[in-house]
Amino acid sequence: MAVSVSRDLKVQVQEDVNKVKLREKQQELRAAILRGEPKCLGVGQIMLGLMVISYSLPLHVTEATHVVNFGVPWWTGLTFIAAGSIAIVLDKHCTMKIMKACLIVSVASVVLSVVAVVIYSVDLNKYHLSSCEDQRDYTCTRHYFGMKISKGIKSSLLLFTLAETAISVVFSWILFRQRHNFEQYAALNHAASSLLN
Repeated sequence: MAVSVSRDLKVQVQEDVNKVKLREKQQELRAAILRGEPKCLGVGQIMLGLMVISYSLPLHVTEATHVVNFGVPWWTGLTFIAAGSIAIVLDKHCTMKIMKACLIVSVASVVLSVVAVVIYSVDLNKYHLSSCEDQRDYTCTRHYFGMKISKGIKSSLLLFTLAETAISVVFSWILFRQRHNFEQYAALNHAASSLLN
């Protein structure tokens, strides 16, 4: 709050320039984040998370491999859903705290996605389809088709995880850039709130 006194001793209370500038920067932050469409990206992340979890269910009836043993589709799917949920919350309530939380979860999603891509790739290369020369043997046919289904599902899960990695990288970059641009005003906001209390 700024106070000015004129020559005829009239006191005028003016709004603090820093407070006005802070409010304008917060509105710019919200507009910049909304240009990144966090709700659309969040819905995409949630849908990919649900697809990863639902597509992984048939893997539990096939031969257990590294993907099933480590529970890769479960923890990646839940991470994608969490990142998408926080992105939707960010769209509704755009604050620096929520933006930082969204950035942290998005970066965690990127890291876990890269780990999942490595595990999927290793698993797809390690477990090859066995040749089945004797088609009259029922066990050979069942094992062969079980591995074929497993390989197809893991390929789909790898594709979904790569898509989630791309979404998370883009969203993390948008959030990091906006946080970096407006970090100085967060300190100003903290100082202004401490003065008012």
